[in-house]
Amino acid sequence: MPHLSYEYSANLDPVIDHNALCVALHSAALETGLFELGGVRVRSHKCKFYAVADLLPQNGFVHLTISVGAGRPADAKKSAGDHIWAALVDFLGSQFETPHFALSMEIREIDPDFSWKQNAIHPRIHAQKT
Repeated sequence: MPHLSYEYSANLDPVIDHNALCVALHSAALETGLFELGGVRVRSHKCKFYAVADLLPQNGFVHLTISVGAGRPADAKKSAGDHIWAALVDFLGSQFETPHFALSMEIREIDPDFSWKQNAIHPRIHAQKT
């Protein structure tokens, strides 16, 4: 798995195609070779209420959190993070043309003792390969 979940300030709705961003992040995650197709999830969460920096109404943000299962080597997570970060910056780069945009990302490793999953998608995708 990775689950890529980003929060964004509502004032960015008119300037970001969120469906296209979700697809771009999905593609970038798969391009890393670190994750299986059936485990990739990308979603966005609009923040209707927020306070950013000096409180100017033009200020906006996107924060991407990547949650991954435990056990991957640090260098593999770093490489995947660098690749996904590059895709994120490429997609949102035009937002830096104004001095009102903040972009951030982090990777969180999920403790398997405190994670429950059931997935009917993996078997379907694996069956399609045969």
